Amino acid sequence: MGLLHASYGMGAFIAPLIATQFAQLPRWSFYYMTSLGVALLNALSLFSAFKLRRLHDITGVNEPNLSASQSEESKYKGILSSRAVQLIALFIWVYVGTEVTIGGWIVTFIIEVRGGGASAGYISSGFFGGLMLGRVVLLWINKKVGERRVVYIYGLLAIGLESVVWLVPDVIGNALAVAVVGLFLGPMYPIAMNITSSVIPRRILTGSIGWIASFGQAGSAAFPFITGVFAQKYGVKVLQPLLVGTLVPHRFMVHGSVGPSAPGRLVHYLFSSQSKAVIGMYLAGAPLCFSSKIKAL
Repeated sequence: MGLLHASYGMGAFIAPLIATQFAQLPRWSFYYMTSLGVALLNALSLFSAFKLRRLHDITGVNEPNLSASQSEESKYKGILSSRAVQLIALFIWVYVGTEVTIGGWIVTFIIEVRGGGASAGYISSGFFGGLMLGRVVLLWINKKVGERRVVYIYGLLAIGLESVVWLVPDVIGNALAVAVVGLFLGPMYPIAMNITSSVIPRRILTGSIGWIASFGQAGSAAFPFITGVFAQKYGVKVLQPLLVGTLVPHRFMVHGSVGPSAPGRLVHYLFSSQSKAVIGMYLAGAPLCFSSKIKAL
C-alpha cells in the first residue's frame, strides 16, 4: 500500500518541476498539454489492466444471491451506516485537505512572506518528494513501532515542523522543514487504507474505499478554498497558523481512529466529549487565533 501511494507522491513531485519550467516560458499554457498527455496515458493503462471487466471478475468474490438492485442497495446501506467508515472518511478529509493546502499554498507563502524568488516552486516539489519518500523509507519503522504509535508520533513531529515554518523567517530552513513535513505526513494515507482493509467487511470494502477517497478529494477542494478566503482577508501569512490549527485536531483524530481496536475507538471517539471539545475549540478559537497572530506579526 505504501509503494502504491508513493507513486502518487512521485507524480506530485515531478509536476511542480515541469510547471516551474513552463512558467518561465512565453507560452506557459502549453503545460496543460503535458497534463493532457499524462491523463491519456493513465486512461490507456487502466484499460490495459482491467479490460472493462466487472469487479467480481477481477476479485474473484461472488456476490450474494440477490437481485442487482437489492445488492447495490445493501452495499450503500452498509457503507453509509458504518460509523467506522465515516470517521476514517473524516480523517482523510482533514488529511488530504491539509496535504494539498501545503503543496499548493507554500509557494505563494514563500514568495510573498519570505521574499523568495521564482525558484520557490521547487519547494512544493520538495514537499511531495518527502511525501513519496515517507511512504517508502518509513515502511520498516511503521512495522517495528506499530501503526497507531507511529502515526501519533508523525503527527506531533509535523505540528512541530510546521510551527518552525511559521515562526522562523528563513527560506532555506522553511524549505527543509516543509520537505520533512511531507516525509512524516506521507505514511498516514496508506496506513489509513490498511486499517480500512482490516476493519471493514470485504463485501463493502471497495465501495467504502471509494467513499473515503471521495472525502479526501472534497478536502482537497475545501481546505485550499478556505485558506484562500482567509488569505484574501488577512494576507498569506495566515497560512501557517491555519495549517497548525488543522494538524492539531487531526492529531486527536489519529489518536482515536487507528490501531488494533480501531472500530470501537472510532465509534466512541466520534461521540466523545473529547472529540466535541477539540472540534468546538478549533472552530470557535481559530478566527481569534488568526486575528491575534496576524496583529502580532
